[in-house]
Amino acid sequence: MYLRRDRALTAISIMLDVAFHAGRSGVVSGADIARRGDMLRRGIEPVLQALSRAGLLSSVRGPKGGYRLGRPPRTITLNEIVRTVTEDPEMPGDGVNLLRTKVLEPFWQSVDHEVSEKMASVTLEHLLQNAEEAGMQRPSRAPISFSI
Repeated sequence: MYLRRDRALTAISIMLDVAFHAGRSGVVSGADIARRGDMLRRGIEPVLQALSRAGLLSSVRGPKGGYRLGRPPRTITLNEIVRTVTEDPEMPGDGVNLLRTKVLEPFWQSVDHEVSEKMASVTLEHLLQNAEEAGMQRPSRAPISFSI
């Protein structure tokens, strides 16, 4: 997870953008997410798909489609987001590099565990509160008018 922070940061950025701009009721387009995050649309597509497959995002098809949170932000931890987009099957070692297998890998696993614990204690709701404390205002949704 630590070495692949670019993909992890992209995933957290996407999730925070969706939480901030759409929440659970509205939707935001992938193009808007990419534009606001200064990312390429085709570059974030695999991350959007992984987050959708994991149920962290819900995709809405059609001309007014886009993405919204799959669950309330208070239930989505940063650890869950990062693990969704960075988990790889264990790479088999050749058994020859004893320094790697006996020293480096156990150390790396302990560091990864510490980072995972910290990330598991932070939710999207925490980040939304940080944005609010920083003076950012979420876009207001105009109430739906049913008058004819």
